[in-house]
Amino acid sequence: MRKSKPKPNTKQSGFIRLISGKHKGRKLPVHDVAGLRPTTDRMKETVFNWLMQDVRDANVLDCFAGAGSLGFEAISRFAAHGTFIELDKKAAAQLASNATLLKLDNVDIINHDALAVLASNPKQKQYDLVFIDPPFRKNLVSPCCELLESNAWLCESALIYVEFEQEAQPDIPQHWQILKEKQAGQVICRLYQR
Repeated sequence: MRKSKPKPNTKQSGFIRLISGKHKGRKLPVHDVAGLRPTTDRMKETVFNWLMQDVRDANVLDCFAGAGSLGFEAISRFAAHGTFIELDKKAAAQLASNATLLKLDNVDIINHDALAVLASNPKQKQYDLVFIDPPFRKNLVSPCCELLESNAWLCESALIYVEFEQEAQPDIPQHWQILKEKQAGQVICRLYQR
């Protein structure tokens, strides 16, 4: 009797779907990574309704990219450039694979800790639109916002989308104004403008 080879540990947990723009309807595979919570289509639709007039030609930074649901959606909606920061190697490799699948030449994937990256000044550009949707219960939102502000990552009137668990209530720079807010279960979503 022949033994079957063990399957490599490349478990797929599903896919994300791009809901609008030049890649509308495309499904991108997502690996099963601990703590990864891809933004649902419903929430993504809400966020991009908020951002409808502000995505085209924007330089976008996705700080805890995970599956890249928000960043790839922005690129599909004609953002000029996307920078995705993701600590997990498998998730970062999947982001790069999905960028190749979409034939994107305007995306950079940084496989590193977001707070370590943000602790330095940006190498090339400041960002018009930033997504902050970190793993929950790790107290990452407040330091992320502080580093973005103190190290000149943001354009003068940058838009910052933040998602956090209800009990967190992060510290946000005082001159960031809340434009929109929504609660979905235990999750709070806010759009700020600098």
